[in-house]
This record gives sequence, structure tokens and C-alpha cells, in this order.
Amino acid sequence: MSSLANGEDEESLVDPLLLSNHHDFSLRRRNTTSQLALVGANVCPIQSLDYEIIENAFFKEDWRSRGKIQIFQYIFMKWVLCLLIGLVVSLVGFFINLGVENVAGTKFVITSNMMLEKRYWTAFFVFTASDFGLTLFASLFTALVSPAAAGSGIPEVKAYLNGVDLPNIFTPRTLIGKILGIISAVSSSLLIGKAGPMVHISSSIATLLGQGGSEKYHLTWKWLDVFKNDRDRRDLVTCGAAAGIAAAFRAPVGGVLWRGALLWRAFFSTAVVAIMLRGFMDFCYSGKCGLFGTGGLIMFNVTSENFVYHLDDVPPVLLLGVIGGILGALFNFILKKVLRIYNLIHGKGIVYQIFLACSVSIFTSCLLFGLPWLASCQACPSGASEDCPTIGRSGNYKKFQCAPGHYNDLASLIFNTNDDAIRNLFSHSTDSEFHGSSMLIFFVTCFFLSIFSYGIVAPSGLFVPVIVTGASYGRYVGMLIGSSTSLNNGLFAVLGAASLLGGSMRVTVSVCVMLLELTNNLLLLPLVMVVLLVSKTVADGLNANVYDMLMMLKGFPYLESHAEPYMRQLTVADVATRPLLCFQGIEKVRNIVDMLRNSRHNGFPVIDEPPHSESPVLFGLILRAHLIVLLKKKVFFRTPVGLDVFDQFSSVDFAKGASGIRDKIEDIELTDEEMEMYIDLHPFSNASPYTVVETMSLAKALILFRQIGLRHMLVIPNTPDRPPAVGILTRHDFMPEHIYGLYPSLANRARWKRPRFRLPFLSESAFRQTPPCTEIGQRKKQPKTSTPGTAITTTFEEYEK
Repeated sequence: MSSLANGEDEESLVDPLLLSNHHDFSLRRRNTTSQLALVGANVCPIQSLDYEIIENAFFKEDWRSRGKIQIFQYIFMKWVLCLLIGLVVSLVGFFINLGVENVAGTKFVITSNMMLEKRYWTAFFVFTASDFGLTLFASLFTALVSPAAAGSGIPEVKAYLNGVDLPNIFTPRTLIGKILGIISAVSSSLLIGKAGPMVHISSSIATLLGQGGSEKYHLTWKWLDVFKNDRDRRDLVTCGAAAGIAAAFRAPVGGVLWRGALLWRAFFSTAVVAIMLRGFMDFCYSGKCGLFGTGGLIMFNVTSENFVYHLDDVPPVLLLGVIGGILGALFNFILKKVLRIYNLIHGKGIVYQIFLACSVSIFTSCLLFGLPWLASCQACPSGASEDCPTIGRSGNYKKFQCAPGHYNDLASLIFNTNDDAIRNLFSHSTDSEFHGSSMLIFFVTCFFLSIFSYGIVAPSGLFVPVIVTGASYGRYVGMLIGSSTSLNNGLFAVLGAASLLGGSMRVTVSVCVMLLELTNNLLLLPLVMVVLLVSKTVADGLNANVYDMLMMLKGFPYLESHAEPYMRQLTVADVATRPLLCFQGIEKVRNIVDMLRNSRHNGFPVIDEPPHSESPVLFGLILRAHLIVLLKKKVFFRTPVGLDVFDQFSSVDFAKGASGIRDKIEDIELTDEEMEMYIDLHPFSNASPYTVVETMSLAKALILFRQIGLRHMLVIPNTPDRPPAVGILTRHDFMPEHIYGLYPSLANRARWKRPRFRLPFLSESAFRQTPPCTEIGQRKKQPKTSTPGTAITTTFEEYEK
């Protein structure tokens, strides 16, 4: 074995996300696998994904052995899997909406019927008890069975597509927990949505379909063995995420725009989803789906309206965008603080997690049941499109406590599902149905309940709550403006939803297309574009988008698509991990076993040294997983010579299992005789690893690293008479916190990297203050110092290099 040195720093992460005895919450944190990073789960072993194509002699020989039939089979199965993803996602999406509409609808109908009989206390008890039971089931199932199912799931999917391997996020248990949990949680009147969980669910479905069955029960399809690698699995997750958006909003084009890669296959999956959902909805129109049929999947099916707008209508729209940007930034700011407090409570154990979820449920139920009593009753309008008051179903005219012939407009919004509430707010024919004070109360209630409902130990999304909140805000602004504009209140509701989405989530093109698909009105395009651009621009000057914030809190080492300015002043030699742990081309088994047992590194340079070469030469890079396969097969030689071993392996031997499932070196048993034998690493080493010269700027290396989707990047010297590899770059080395640890003086200078306006109620010393749960391996020990606005932490396990 050739080892330049061993400079490992074995430490484990033990600090929680939030400690009450620390004056700055952002300086102490905990990293976990999923949304439970916010509710106190265990420390996560996060690794990177191997997107790079391994070009070694064995895999080249294996690929050349494939004929045209095998290649056609591979391409054919790609499209078949996209078809299956669309079919299964549409079935699951329909089942979720069917469950939510019937469970929540039955609860609202029973409560409304009791209110008609003036059994107010009984109605309150039934409403609160049903919400409590549904929340209790969702939180218990999530906490005890599938902790990774908690939360939205979009941060996890985004991190996965960025190259971060998160354990247990796509397992069957997580999928089942997500489906059952979201039906119960959304039906419990918590102000949460199912769009984010649908993206997670569809991504899980795509991953499980690509695995071809269960290896545990020996139920696998050999045709899908070729997809058992990170590169093809990422493509399937991309198509699954697009299908999830299409299933949640019936917006196939918006789903494709959520992720631009794999355009045609993703579009095919979303088209299948859209066609299947249309068929399911036509079936439900016959009345065979219970209370489902006029809500759920068609909640945004607003009738197209021909309208005109003038130059005088633009200033109110611009004002709507400015206020929406400020409200979106305020939403993110408060949510971040609430999640930190939730984490402190959840860190005490499962009992506290369940207690918090049930407390939020009881508070929400009491608030929702009590608020309509503050609203004044209104007389039923003449010529209404539906019966007034509404009895026995969802609708715009809930009687609540009002006299016959009157309805409670605030109860009409609260005692309906979020889907029906949005549809009522978006409608162009309801300008006179809602009072201004009721709309203001509903907006404030939705704003804060959507914050406090998110982060409990249950599946929950933010997309629909933000739309509800934004629609109520936009409609209220429309009521204030009144006759000074030609736009009706329903259009203001649509623009308000767009402004708050732009202010909180900062997605513009996809949201614009989705809103146009949801409202079925192409004439809104210019106004939606303007309000999204204004709100996003304003909010970007205040803080980061909500999903970046969530990934930061969860500790995901997400690589941005751009380099920070200070990276142009550094070279890769300034941050590259060194000294290295290397192997010779023909290595003794004992050296390999000792290296794997004493380090967590996942990539090892392979160096040919004399007498196998005239001088030390970098041959390539070999992965830990491949070394473990070689040790398990025990293809050893008694003398340090290389022999042909191709016939003893197949590509299936090196196929990667499900995310987070890996063989361990501790499970391999070898005799003393075997430990003294040799392995030829040449056929299994990546002979063309990506390398950069040590003088390359860090900014340039980051762009290369992220665009190609690398896990390891070797650093070679620019001068002779030095080792062929002088360092290695992984995801961790590009993290700002690691760089600040090496060069603390950069921390203060880096504050100007993203100029933000500092408002007193939105000020943050630095958004990315906490270090991510990155993989730290062969590196220089970071100084445990900190500067204002920066947290330098070295307590991470060596998982990457």
C-alpha cells in the first residue's frame, strides 16, 4: 500500500440544532436524514451520489459485450418506466384526493348539519375530536413507522437531484407513511397541502419501480438490473417529480418545467398523468366517488373569462407584487424561527413530538370553529348558481349560526377543504359573496396557521397553504381598490397567490405556467409575469427562498449553480483535502481491509509505483463499494501479478442497491492466509477520473464539479518531482463553512456576496450560518474558531472521501 499520509480527524456530530443555553441559535445544530432534521431525529450519514460514468476495463468490456438487442432493451425500458410512473402516480394521486375529499368532506357535512340543528357544542366537540384523531393517527404513524415521511419532501428531492444521497427517503415504508399521513393530516383541518408530499411520493414510486422489485424477498426483474445505478435512478426521480407536480395541480407543463432535464421523458410521464386524471374525474362526475367529484383535482378549474386591462391597472398589480414579496420574506423568516423552536421541543423525544402535533391540532380546531362567530351574516344573493345556504355538501354558502336565508362567508371558507376554498377565492363570480373584514381575518389566520402547522411530525406541504394565503390577500387588496380598477376580485386573488408564491418560493417560470394551467386563462400571462418578477425581486433582497432555508436547516450540502465571489480569489490547492490515502495498482488484501476499516473514505486514488512503472503514475480512482465487492468475491492472487478475472464478475455484482443501503467491510470475514494475498485493482479502477491542476480557481472547479455531477475530483500538481495526486475535492470542500474554517477572514468579507436590504423585523446576520451535514474525510483539521455571523464546526463523521 502506498499512503502519502493519514491525516484523518475522526469526530462525530452530537450538537443539536438548537440549544437553549446558547445565545445564538444558529451556531448549534443537528443534522438528520429528512424533515426530522427539524423534529429531533438521529444523526444522518449523508453521502454523495455517484453520477459519474465509471470508465474502467471491466465495465468497458461489459458494455462491448452487449448486442443491439440489449441496447434496444435498455432504451425501451426507459420509456416503459416513464409510462409506469405516470400510471402509478395518477392512481396514487387520485386515491389521495379521493380520501381527503371524502374524509374531510364527511367531517364538514356532519358538523354543518349539527350547526343547522343548533347543537353548537356538540358540533364543536365532533369537529375538534375528529381533527384531533386524524392528527394523532398521522403523527403516530409518522413518528413510529416512517420518520422520513414527515414534512414536505421537496427539499429532500431537490437535494437528491443535486447529488446528495439521503438514507430512507425513497423506501416503501416512507412511501406508505407519506400516503396515509397526508390523507389524515390534510383532512384534519391543519393548514397544510399535499403538493409537496405528492412530489416526494411520486419520486419514491419512480425509485421503487426502477429497482425492479425487492431484493430482500428475491422478487426482482433482471431487465431492470441495468437501472441500479445513481445516474439512471436520478433520471427516474426527475420524471417522478414532474409527474408529482402534474398529479397535484393537473398541470403537466408546469411539472416538466419544475426540472428542465430529460424534457421528453418527463413530458411523457406528465402527459400520462393528465390523461389518467381526466378519466378518473369523468368517472367521478357520475357520483360514484362519494363527496369527491367537484373538488380535489379540479379545484383550480376556473372558467375562462375574457377580460381587458388598461395601463391604469398596472400600478395596483405592481403594488400587489411588492407587498407580496415582503409578505413572502416575512413568511420565510417567521417559519425559520418557529422550526427552530419546534426542533427544541422535538429533541426531547417522540412523546413531545406527538404532544406538539396534537396541541397544534386542538388550537387550530378551536380557532377555526370560533372565528366564524366574529363574522356577520349576509343575506343569500338572488340568482345564486347554487343553493343558499349550502346543506349536505361543499359550497360557498355555509349557514353556520345564521338565520334562515343567510350565510356566513367566513365559515364558507373555513368549513371547506383548502381546494374548495381556493376555487371559491379564484372564482370571478363571487365578488359580492365575501366581506372585507372576513377576508382580512381569513388571510391573517391562514398566514400564521400555515407556519405553525408546518414542521410537526406529519407529512405536510407549503404550496397549497401559500396559495390559500396569497389568494385571500389578493382578494382583500381587490376589495380595497374597488371600482378604481377593471380587474375583478377573483383575478386579484390569482395575482395575490402568484405574488406570495414568488415572495416565498422564488420560482417564477414554473409557477407562472402552473397558474395559467390551473386557472385555464391565458390572458393572465402578462400580469402574472409582472407580479412574479416584482415579488421575487423584492423578496430576494430580504432573505433566501423557503426551500433553500429548509435545506440549510436540515443540513443538506446543496451546491449552488453559481460560485461565490470569494471563490475566484482561491485556488483548489487552498482547500483541497490532503494528504491522501492511496492504493497501489496491485495491492495486498490486508492493506485494503485495514484502510477500509480505519477510514470512511469512499474514493481512493490508485497509484502505479516502481517496479510496476518507471515512476509514480496516477492510474485512476477506485470506490469503496467496488473494493468491498472484490473482497466479498475473494478473487485473490498469491503473488503480486495481474491475471484475467473478467469471467468471475458481471455488471450486476457492482450494481448499487437502494439509496442508503450499502455493504459494510465489517461483514466480510477473511482468513489470515487470505489477508496476505493480493488483488489487482487495475480492471476495476476508473482510469479516467476528472482531474484539475492545483492552480485552477475554486470558482471554476465548482462549476465543473456541479455541472458534471461529480463526487470526487483529483488535484494534480503543476510542478514535477511530486506525487501524481496532491489532493482530492469533494462536495464538502466547496461548502462555505469549510472554507471559512480554513480562512476565517473570508467570513466577514463574504457578507456582500448577496446584497440584501436590512429591515429591522427581517434582519439576519447571515442566512447560511450553520454548516451542512457534509462528508468530511481526508482533510486538514479545521481551526475551531468563529467569526461574527459564521459558525465553524468540525464535528462531522468522515463519509465522503
